[in-house]
Amino acid sequence: MDKYLQKTLMENWRREMKAAHLYQVSAEKEKDARRKEILKRLAEVEYKHAQLWVDKLAEYGVEVQPESVPMPAAPTGDVVELMQQIEAVEQGNDAWYQSQRNVLDQPDILSILDIIDEDEKQHHSLDDLFQAPASPGKKLKRIWGDERWHKRESGGWVGDAIYGVNDGLGAIFGIIAGVAGYTNQNTEILISGMFGALASTLSMGAGAYLAAKSENELMESELASERREILENPDHEREELALLYELKGFEAAEAERIASQISSDPDVFMKTMAQEELGIHETSASNPWQSAIFGAASTLVGAVIPLIPFFFMQGAIALIVAAAISILAHFVVGALKSRITVRSWWVSGLEMTLVGVIVGGVSYALGEIGRILLVH
Repeated sequence: MDKYLQKTLMENWRREMKAAHLYQVSAEKEKDARRKEILKRLAEVEYKHAQLWVDKLAEYGVEVQPESVPMPAAPTGDVVELMQQIEAVEQGNDAWYQSQRNVLDQPDILSILDIIDEDEKQHHSLDDLFQAPASPGKKLKRIWGDERWHKRESGGWVGDAIYGVNDGLGAIFGIIAGVAGYTNQNTEILISGMFGALASTLSMGAGAYLAAKSENELMESELASERREILENPDHEREELALLYELKGFEAAEAERIASQISSDPDVFMKTMAQEELGIHETSASNPWQSAIFGAASTLVGAVIPLIPFFFMQGAIALIVAAAISILAHFVVGALKSRITVRSWWVSGLEMTLVGVIVGGVSYALGEIGRILLVH
C-alpha cells in the first residue's frame, strides 16, 4: 500500500474518532434526555465512519493500532463549548475530505466519502438545540447545510416589481442628472434618458428571466438528488427524517412513527424530504416569464418617472422638478420594499431616499466636471 495513502486513511480514522469522542463526552455531560440521546446517536455515526476506514485499511493489509496514533487530550468545558469544538472539527473534516476528492481517484475510497457526506446531513440544527444563553450574539452555525442550496424567497412578482422600479428609477435618475450636469439641452437629456430606460428595461427583463430559470434548474437538481437518495437508500432517508422531527421536539418513538408513516407513500415521502431537508415547497418554483414581464415593466415605470418633467419643462426647473419627483419616488419604493423585508417602512424609505440623493448628486457633479474639462 502506498505510504501516502496509508497515512491519509489513518488520518481519516483519527479525525472520525476525535469527532466521535467529542460527541460522546457531550452526551455524557448533557442533562436533557432528548438531546443526550441525539448526541449519542451522532457519536455512533462518527464511530461508524471510523470503522469504515479501519475496514478499508484492513483490505489493504494494514491493521490499525489505536495506541500508535496520537489522540487529542480529553475535551473539557460545558456542552455548549464542546459543541463549538465539534463544529470546528466537523468543518475541518469536511474541508479535509473535499481536498481528498481532488487527489484520490480510487472508487472504493470515494464511495466511503460519499457515505460520510450523506451521514453528515443528519447533523442538522444543532445550534437550535445547544444555544449558549450566557454568550449573547454567539450561536453555533449549522454543521449540516452550510453548502447546501436553499431556495431564496424574493416575494414573488411583488419582489420583482419593487426591485425593477428601484433599478429603473435609480439608473435613469443618475443618467439624466449626469447629462444635465454636462449640458442643459433637453433633447440630449431626453434621448439619453429614453435609451437608458430601454436598456435598463431589456436588461432587467432578461436578468429576471435567467435568474428565475436558474433557480428552477438548481431546485430541480436538488430534488433529483433527493429522489435518487430515497430510491437508493430509503432506510437512511427515513432515519434522517425521524431525526429531523426529533430535533423539532418530538419524542424519539413518535418521530420514528411519523417518519415511517410518511415514508410508506413514496410521493409524500419525496415532498416531505424536499420541504424539511431542502426548504423546497411544491409551490417554490418561479415562473421565468412572469419574472421577466414584471421585472421589465416595473423597470420601465421606474425609468420613466425622472423623465416626465423634461417633456413639459426646460433647463434647471425641469431638473429640480425631476430631482424632487425622483427623491419622493425613491422614498415610496423604499417603503414598499419593507413588504418583503423585516425593516420598518420609514427606515427603508429613508435609506432608499439617501441612495437616490447620492446617485443623483454624484452623477450631476461628474457631469459638471466633464463639462468644465471639455471647455478647458
